[in-house]
Amino acid sequence: MKFSELFSSHKPLIACIHLLALPGSPGYGGSMKKIIETAVQEAEVFSKNGIDGLIVENFRDNPFYPDALPPATVAAMTAVTQEVVKVFSGPVGVNALRNDASAALSIAVASGAHFIRVNIHVGAAITDQGIIEGKAHETLRLRKMLNDQILIFADVAVKHASILGNRTIIDETKDLSTRGMADAIIVTGNQTGGEANPDDIKKVKENTTLPVLIGSGITYRNMREYFSLADGFIVGSYFKKDGIAKNSIEKHRVQRLSATYQLLKQSNGLK
Repeated sequence: MKFSELFSSHKPLIACIHLLALPGSPGYGGSMKKIIETAVQEAEVFSKNGIDGLIVENFRDNPFYPDALPPATVAAMTAVTQEVVKVFSGPVGVNALRNDASAALSIAVASGAHFIRVNIHVGAAITDQGIIEGKAHETLRLRKMLNDQILIFADVAVKHASILGNRTIIDETKDLSTRGMADAIIVTGNQTGGEANPDDIKKVKENTTLPVLIGSGITYRNMREYFSLADGFIVGSYFKKDGIAKNSIEKHRVQRLSATYQLLKQSNGLK
């Protein structure tokens, strides 16, 4: 499976479903039913308003485990993702924060999802969870065993982190593309909702043949500026009330960004 085969749309617009806090996390509200219903409602809004793909994340489970998620979290994410896959018409991905690619793969296989996002796939970074090391060697072998059709979207110089050592974003890009065997690369800003640096996007594009996605900071105001720079867009914060990631999504914000995106595709002759 290739990126171009997974998404029928050129430059796909992918929305994040930031799950309510799951069982075992400090913010858990006591109802899995509410978590599932909220996620399904959001998926339906996205499906009806021109969104090409989704990523399901345990976004409100902070503070995050740096590596392996507990079984309760994996089970809860699987249950929710399965319901999202049922109602959403396009590809669905999984991001098991902070960096549990094995859990993400397992959730994807069990739920019928199509790709995963891995924040630190190769190398190492200093993060708010401490030092996190990429485990591409484990992730690729597990994917081969479970389902080698599930794609891996890997961040380069991911937000809320700094690359360790003297490695550059170019070094990371080359390693993700070759030794890390990623299927797509994600470029973000420094923080959740932060705009990606156009120069960083250009550097990544110049040093890989893989699709490059912008993973943070896209709004209806700057979509035109970024449209030509990337092969896809992942949007979370903008769809929320006041553009704040932990708020609930607002339908009119989804419609506004989607309308801008569709106009840009039409003007560029893209389907």
